[in-house]
Amino acid sequence: MKRGNFYWKEGVTVFLTVAAILLFYDTMFGQRVAQSFFGTLAGALSPIVYGAMIAYLLAPIIDFWERLLFREQVRQAQAEGKLCASGPRAVSLLLTWILICVAAWLLLSVLLPELYRSIAQLIGNIENYYNTIRMWIEHLLETNPELEGWVTTQMNTYYKEMTNWLTKEALPQAQTLMFAVSGGIFQAVSFLSDLVVGIIVSIYLLGTKERCAAHCRKLVYGFLPREKTKWLFRGVHKVDSIFSGFVRGKLLDSLIIGIICFAGCQLLKIPYTPLVSVIVGATNIIPFFGPFLGAIPSVFLILLAAPIKAVYFLIFVICLQQLDGNIIGPKILGDKTGLSSLWVIIAILVGGSFFGIRGMFFGVPVFGCLYAFVLFLTQTRLRERGLPEETAAYCTDIPKTEAEDKDEKNGQFGK
Repeated sequence: MKRGNFYWKEGVTVFLTVAAILLFYDTMFGQRVAQSFFGTLAGALSPIVYGAMIAYLLAPIIDFWERLLFREQVRQAQAEGKLCASGPRAVSLLLTWILICVAAWLLLSVLLPELYRSIAQLIGNIENYYNTIRMWIEHLLETNPELEGWVTTQMNTYYKEMTNWLTKEALPQAQTLMFAVSGGIFQAVSFLSDLVVGIIVSIYLLGTKERCAAHCRKLVYGFLPREKTKWLFRGVHKVDSIFSGFVRGKLLDSLIIGIICFAGCQLLKIPYTPLVSVIVGATNIIPFFGPFLGAIPSVFLILLAAPIKAVYFLIFVICLQQLDGNIIGPKILGDKTGLSSLWVIIAILVGGSFFGIRGMFFGVPVFGCLYAFVLFLTQTRLRERGLPEETAAYCTDIPKTEAEDKDEKNGQFGK
């Protein structure tokens, strides 16, 4: 029996090694068949992914309704050995989606008309803004003759290059752009259809979330040794704590900031209040850099309409971000990721470089999970070697072990 297990493990090892070599060769030098296959598979599974994400975000609301309204029924179902109480779960699902629909209707009924008016006003004033910017530039050139001469020289230098670019590159790419626009419309329709299917999947997942979790545990216990399952579940719990705390908390924090920004801009009579509030609230989901990304275009937009209002808005945004960074954010998020400001910046930069806006948002919790994993391994190895786990103990070149520290306190160190 042991000999059979040995051959089985060796065969699996050889197979996985050969498969990894073939996959690497195909990815680097071949036709990338595996990449195409996994891309098609990801597209087919996208509704499932959307549904899992929606269910993950709404699970606390389901639990809230059950604790609030059906505490005794849930306890009775657990005492009877049932995974969940079907009646309370159905009512909780219904209440959750009613709450979401009402909130979406209120948000859209209040925000969309104002947002439409702001965008229509912005489009209608484009010519005035163009004339204003032109006057600023003309005044700047008239008052600075040296700058005007430099600009004229640069314009003459780049005139031929711009002409060649328009005739040889811009016009041929116009047709490609038209195809891209039509493809973008198709992608939007496809996304909406996947989102609808994802909502249906999320309802099923929320209705059977205990059963799905039980199946996952069953698989883990079936394929892994019992002593390893404890560490796996501890890691899953830690990852869930980081992601749930950060993602849900950051979305709620951004919603609150957007509402406060809308109310404050209304009181200050800031131009394009709905549009500016949407920009500030949406970009606030990006940690650290989000407030700056939202404030810069908003200030420029308000500056074109009312320069003094742009100053008021800038002061208001600075105060709002201080309120968010010192009061609202810590109350909602706490220290879920365990990362310092330096690691947050690194996570945002690396995630944004690889995956754009999504990487800037999800890079922080992913990096937080990696940081927790490395910290766990480091503390485990230090504990095995009898070395202190506190960082302050490593200010010296050679930290003392626990036995050496104890001997030193007893006056026996060095004897």
